[in-house]
Amino acid sequence: MITELLITLAKILFIIGVTVGFFAPILTWVERKQSAIMQDRIGANRADILGFTALGLFHAIADALKMFTKEDFIPEGANKILHTLSPIIAVIPAILTFAVVPFGGVYNLFGREVNLVISDLDVGLLFVFAIASIATYGYVIAGWSSNNNWSLLGSMRTASQMISYEVTMGLTIIGVLMVYGSMRLTEIGAIQEDFSRWGIFLQPLGFLMFLTAAIAENKRIPFDNPEAESEIVAGYFTEYSGLKFGMFFMSEFIEMVTISAIVTILFFGAWHIPFLTTATLLSWFEILGTTGANLLVMLIHVGVFFAKVIFFIWMQMTIRWTLPRFRYDQIMKLGWKILLPLSLTNVLVTGIVILMLH
Repeated sequence: MITELLITLAKILFIIGVTVGFFAPILTWVERKQSAIMQDRIGANRADILGFTALGLFHAIADALKMFTKEDFIPEGANKILHTLSPIIAVIPAILTFAVVPFGGVYNLFGREVNLVISDLDVGLLFVFAIASIATYGYVIAGWSSNNNWSLLGSMRTASQMISYEVTMGLTIIGVLMVYGSMRLTEIGAIQEDFSRWGIFLQPLGFLMFLTAAIAENKRIPFDNPEAESEIVAGYFTEYSGLKFGMFFMSEFIEMVTISAIVTILFFGAWHIPFLTTATLLSWFEILGTTGANLLVMLIHVGVFFAKVIFFIWMQMTIRWTLPRFRYDQIMKLGWKILLPLSLTNVLVTGIVILMLH
């Protein structure tokens, strides 16, 4: 019992360390540097420690220090309790979704099977959607409680956009569930050990629609109408500063990691290497013994999984710095008149193909 508790605690600390401790701060640097490269600029390079700039990496530390020392300002007439709670409501679901996201398979370590997922739920994919949708309340409450017209307008845009694209995003996943016959993310990942059964081959249209809907859910360019600076100042977090603003900022980057992880598991083979099964890898390292071989394969699989996650983070950053912002009516039209009918068609075609093959 104690051993199981320690293993679970280690997995929780690892996920929090990777998402909050590594990806959240490092992505602030990545966004600056990648945009600079794409625009033929140098990017962040001024912050230094003893003359060393480390390619601008110290800017992430400078940002954290600035947010810690900034005044926590609550505007006059605002609801103080809800104004304080809303960034917490926004950031917690982004972290909590990783409870069911597997970052590796099952390995035999020291005579015990270790499953690299915090909670292996039968309805893991449903859990992701359920928890992720809670963040909407944080954004809507933030705009309403700020007593600011621009913030309220941003929160209204957030609500309508996220509700619109949640419908489509849910339907794009139905095809994946029909193909794999499971909502357990570990099982979906395990099935894709066979390269020919990767989700991108079985559900190519589903992948494109899911990625589009997920980016819209995260309110990143070209879907950033809820915080459009040129229209509504900064939308729902206009009246936020310091750590509260930092929590909204951090939740957006953590959601990028979540999107990349879900796309990797559903469509790109999870932690598997094309044409290399787990049994093949174990046979290569059998000289190290059962535990040694499993440990090395586990490290390889975790590395492969996060390499794929980093690739999709890069893709989202590229889209963010390539496309212009859509108009609000264009976003609604894309969601309701294009993606929704396409997702329903995808479900119909998937069902027909499954019936024909069986």
